Amino acid sequence: MKRLKIEKMPEVPYAMEEAFNRLRIGISFLGRDVRKIMIVSSLPNEGKSFVTFQMWKQMAETGVPSVLLDMDLRKSVMADKYHMSGAFKEKLSGMSHFLAGDNTVEEALYHTEIPSGDILPNVDNVISPSLLIEGPRMKELLNECAKRYRYVFVDVPPLGLVSDAEKIGSVCDGAILVVRANSTSKNIVRNSIAQLERAGCPVLGTVLNRVETNHGGYYYKKHAGYGYYGNEYYQDSKEG
Repeated sequence: MKRLKIEKMPEVPYAMEEAFNRLRIGISFLGRDVRKIMIVSSLPNEGKSFVTFQMWKQMAETGVPSVLLDMDLRKSVMADKYHMSGAFKEKLSGMSHFLAGDNTVEEALYHTEIPSGDILPNVDNVISPSLLIEGPRMKELLNECAKRYRYVFVDVPPLGLVSDAEKIGSVCDGAILVVRANSTSKNIVRNSIAQLERAGCPVLGTVLNRVETNHGGYYYKKHAGYGYYGNEYYQDSKEG
């Protein structure tokens, strides 16, 4: 497998790291059948990509085999934001190349400096990726990764912009919905949950992001009233 270097690994405050740790523990209680997890938001700039990256990083650093799949094919900035490059400075071949090509999953994925963390970034955005998303290789990739890794974290475009997330969610085991505090209305959140449920993608939980309190923060709630995780608040770096 090829190797990828993340030159700008974000450092987060201890309090924020603890909030993500609680989210990680909450996810671990979802059961063995939950492997392919889509992280999505209703609108842009709610922090979904930052949450996806941190969840993948936390899981991998604790020794849980995890892979991050960047399926925001239209407007991904993750590879640039975190300065991802080939370990030997070779040009990266990302998600859109895999979906449009004929290389194997093994050939597409990259090892990172985190021993249990692999990744498939998206390095070339596509104006209209519907055919790629609806093609057989997307489902093949998700199912193969679910066999290789305990968790597959999938970053996708916001629900309110295009139908990509619904299509991808239909072959995932569930979704975590990222909500920006004091910004996204309850009606929009309700509509997003309804969209996911229509697509056959259960809502596993929600992350309330950018909460303006004395401590700042993240808040995670399991869907349908099963319980709360991370009930302290921490401020993020406004990424994603």
